[in-house]
Amino acid sequence: MDIWNHTSLSDFILLGLFSYSPYDFFLFSLVLLASATALAGNILFLLLTQADRRLHTPMYFFLSQVSIMDLTIMGAVVPKMAANFLSGSKIISWGGCATQVFLVVMVGGAECFLLAVMAYDRYVAVCHPLRYPVLMNWKACCLMSLASWMGGVADSVIDVGMVFSFPYCGSLQVDHFFCEVPAVLHLSCADTSLFEDLIYACCVIMLLLPLGVVVASYARILMAVISMTSTEGKQKALSTCSSHLAVVGLYYGGAIFSYMQRASTRTPVGDRATSIFYTILTPMLNPLIYSLRNKQVMRAFKKMWKMQGR
Repeated sequence: MDIWNHTSLSDFILLGLFSYSPYDFFLFSLVLLASATALAGNILFLLLTQADRRLHTPMYFFLSQVSIMDLTIMGAVVPKMAANFLSGSKIISWGGCATQVFLVVMVGGAECFLLAVMAYDRYVAVCHPLRYPVLMNWKACCLMSLASWMGGVADSVIDVGMVFSFPYCGSLQVDHFFCEVPAVLHLSCADTSLFEDLIYACCVIMLLLPLGVVVASYARILMAVISMTSTEGKQKALSTCSSHLAVVGLYYGGAIFSYMQRASTRTPVGDRATSIFYTILTPMLNPLIYSLRNKQVMRAFKKMWKMQGR
């Protein structure tokens, strides 16, 4: 039956990730498996950081915030995508669409700022170890984390307010598996070019400024490591930074490719591919990166495993 018979003027229609080929269920199973892995990995990491007192440090506090952000963006996108695929329905209300836009933009902005905070944390730990307990006390960590979240919230409030202030007429088919800002704006019957240019400029600023903090912090760290005489000290300093650098590379690589493109160069297929990267693949890889490469997390996991086996 025609889907238009089941929708109202206030509903959007998500065309989804798949094209109804014979391989769709297999592809959907892979996406679901990756999502389940990401969910389990992030929840396990949160449990470990709460259960083991040795992980009650600023670095793991910030990493736990990353896990919360990953779980938030997955919760905003994956359940609706799975429900639509399994039920055959493609409908999403304006409220549901606005919620997805709000959560995805909020997490994107907040994680961008938080990764810069984490780079500063590593800079202080390596370059000013004696002042670290003072500069990175719990009050300072909580304030920096809160500021990261508030930065993301401010960005998302502006985006949601502007995106849904435009008139939408005709077909409301969103050529995506969730409501992403460029895909929704494409449906507006008003001229959105000025707002799209503004979004592009804001994305450049929100990506490049925190990235500048990351680069400056690690430049100072590299200089400090080079000047160290102890090989053990160099290895310890590099090991504490390697996991964060891997997460930074994943996040900023995907974000720059996804958000720093002009509207004229974007394609629906490309948008869906990059969206899969930062809504599912990155949340799946993050806990693996900062767990498998970290001896403290692995010791905490083994301890929890032994306690469960008793």
